[in-house]
Amino acid sequence: MGTDLNAPLGQNRKTRTFKAEKSRLTFGRIALGVCALALIGISAWTVVKPTGLIAPPDAQTVADATPPGDKAAVDPNAAKLKQQKTSGALSGAHVEETLTDNGSVVTKFSPKQRDGDGPAFIEVGRTKGQDPRLATFPNDDLLEDSPEGRLPITGPEGLRPMDQYARPWSGARGIRIALVVGGLGLSQTGTQNALRQLSPDVTMAFAATGNSLQRWMQEARRTGHEVLLQVPFEPFDYPDNNPGPHTLRVGLDAKKNLSELHYSLAQITNYTGIMNFLGGRFLSDADALEPVMRDIGRRGLLFLDDATSAQTLTGTLAETLGVPHGFADMVVDDQIDRTAILKKLDELERIARRNGGAIGVASAFDESVAAISQWMDEASTRGIEFVGVSALVKDPQQQ
Repeated sequence: MGTDLNAPLGQNRKTRTFKAEKSRLTFGRIALGVCALALIGISAWTVVKPTGLIAPPDAQTVADATPPGDKAAVDPNAAKLKQQKTSGALSGAHVEETLTDNGSVVTKFSPKQRDGDGPAFIEVGRTKGQDPRLATFPNDDLLEDSPEGRLPITGPEGLRPMDQYARPWSGARGIRIALVVGGLGLSQTGTQNALRQLSPDVTMAFAATGNSLQRWMQEARRTGHEVLLQVPFEPFDYPDNNPGPHTLRVGLDAKKNLSELHYSLAQITNYTGIMNFLGGRFLSDADALEPVMRDIGRRGLLFLDDATSAQTLTGTLAETLGVPHGFADMVVDDQIDRTAILKKLDELERIARRNGGAIGVASAFDESVAAISQWMDEASTRGIEFVGVSALVKDPQQQ
């Protein structure tokens, strides 16, 4: 009954039979083996057939596409290395399917010679605008050398600066407004403030008598603005009111006025057209204005009249000579007061809703820039599209 302390440790224990132990180990190994085989089988199936939607071509399909005598192609075991070519239904392309040795299918699409069937390529007209990455650089095909400098010109294939440097827009015929802020370049701080605050949808007008114009123009183009050049024309109270040097004047002959015009045109590049800087007297004189308008049209530029003179003849001559042109519907900052400017902008919106579009002009005063920036943020929520001025001028080529 007692314990024999002299017996070796582990003796007299009830021993397990080797048969029972062997049975237990064999069952566990079998279960593990079954799981491993199942996993390997699933993996192999995935490699051979990646999805349930792609199936390798059957031997008969491959045989039909194989020249007679190619016995390997009709052998199902050799078919997985055979390439099958079909005439695809996607844009008239060749569709080449290759079943690789691991069972996956590689599909290659390549163009084929059109035979008159299937979809055709449609050519559209020349699109407006410039690649934004190149917006600061002029198109050399649209420039010519002159004694006054490099001048804009219509390209050899009819491409106009008006089209090349236009700000792209949606093309929708909704409510459109073009806002033009002028006098840029006359004040360095004012120009910098306008470029910093105003939306790229605002057209920037640079005064030809300003400073650092090419640098400011590049900055405007880099940020997406359409650009105009303001050319000085003789006002009624000249010389008491003097627009500056190189002003086009009624008393000068056509050759001299064209030379003065070209001097201004050479100050910058990448602009869609010109806008008058003052000029009530000159714009009302047909003999002085006609050669200038003719030259502007020949160069593929638009002319925007700020509509501050009731006697202007720009519209009449532009229609006769086929020059793209437009008129401002309103000067929005004839009072340099933020509240007054906001009211004018609301009135401009009413004009646009009535006529489908409107053009407003302003100068780069701090009050004007601040009011325009605020108002555009609000008006854009009311379904108005702001566009470059080139989108709203009357263009004979688009009629």
